[in-house]
Amino acid sequence: MCGRFVQTLSWRELRELIAGLVSPPADLRARYNLAPGQDAAVIRMGSEGPRIEMLRWGLIPSWAKDPAIAHKLINARLETAAEKPSFRGAWRTRRCLIPTNGYFEWTGAGKARQPWLIRRRDEEPLFLAGLWERWRVTGDATRGGRFVGYEPDDRIETFIVITTQANEDVSAIHHRMPVLLRPGQFESWLTGGPVAPPSMPPGQLAAQAVGIRVNDPRNDDPDCLLPSPVLW
Repeated sequence: MCGRFVQTLSWRELRELIAGLVSPPADLRARYNLAPGQDAAVIRMGSEGPRIEMLRWGLIPSWAKDPAIAHKLINARLETAAEKPSFRGAWRTRRCLIPTNGYFEWTGAGKARQPWLIRRRDEEPLFLAGLWERWRVTGDATRGGRFVGYEPDDRIETFIVITTQANEDVSAIHHRMPVLLRPGQFESWLTGGPVAPPSMPPGQLAAQAVGIRVNDPRNDDPDCLLPSPVLW
């Protein structure tokens, strides 16, 4: 599971990590508590090489009648993504990378939910495997909610994070984790390589308890990353 992540990488940092990266957005705003339904910087393959663009988190399949399906499609299981109707087309031809500085996971339930920030021990970036889709806005969707201001037939591009079984670094917190790719795997993943990438080997991730400020997605500032004693 991955329900929030941190994205504070600059364009220059990404350019150093990904050879041939082209077409940066005008600004990469630092995000400390990025949530589903919000736009994130995503890397996908273009005609001139890998491109970085802003897509909305929460996949809307091209055939979907109701865009509310995006609320349910924020993660896809690696084990079944190639066969599921919602994902199999994107698995073949629309893969992406989501650059992050870490992601959040929770333990507990209800009001007693303890947030954890999971990142590399060396604090280097993480690159999450993802899929993206393009959905045509319907007339009904423009009459309310988050598609007000769009015109019928406008295209909305969305993405989903691929997850796999958690390794021993994080399994005590959650049984699932994002598929984390290394630089040598980027091109194969983005171009539809036939072999599913493995999860990151154990020993490279660390989990730090953070305060409950991160529980509210309206909070999006550096204080979301501050260490905190385990509350419950």
